[in-house]
Amino acid sequence: MWAMLMLWLLPANAQQAKQYFVSMPDTILPLLTEINRADCIDFLESNMRAIVTNRLDGKSEMTTLTDNYIEIKLSEQSSWQMKVLTLNDSTQVICTVFTACAPACDSHIKFYTTQWESLSLADYIQAMPTLSDYLPQLNEADYDIQTLNAVKQADLLLIKMQLSADDNTLVCSFDTPQYMEKSAVQKLTPLLQKPIVYNWNSGEFVRK
Repeated sequence: MWAMLMLWLLPANAQQAKQYFVSMPDTILPLLTEINRADCIDFLESNMRAIVTNRLDGKSEMTTLTDNYIEIKLSEQSSWQMKVLTLNDSTQVICTVFTACAPACDSHIKFYTTQWESLSLADYIQAMPTLSDYLPQLNEADYDIQTLNAVKQADLLLIKMQLSADDNTLVCSFDTPQYMEKSAVQKLTPLLQKPIVYNWNSGEFVRK
């Protein structure tokens, strides 16, 4: 409790991510307790590895902490990121990304007010990626049967999202090939489009 009190007494402009993270309702990230969250911050600021025992008696580790960004390795298969983004001089929103891998990764992005009230996704990101953004439409007459079959295998849209700690970008990578057969991936790889990059601009993520 003393660590939490000291956290709130620090200058707000320099401690926003910490404040929002500690005050976050348990329902947002059920695996970590309020004490877990405060301990992670204390450990990193003491130049220690921020490893805590979570609610399932597993190990979680905060790997990155800046004024407006937090990243946590929740388990061997999952991670969570948080970014504080500015709408205007007086208003901010919180963006979170949860990613689970098994082994292909799939991410879910959400937006909240600074009081952790849920916001509409469509209001803060322009055109979420679709399968056609990563795979072109093929003319069957131009490709061999192995290539066409590889494209058909990639029918499940799995996207790995990464918020940047250094700037206000969001990178969305096509991770579906991670669960496919190696021979199919070799055929598919030359056809794949590059990851989609979004920039935070005028209160929303806009594609580059």
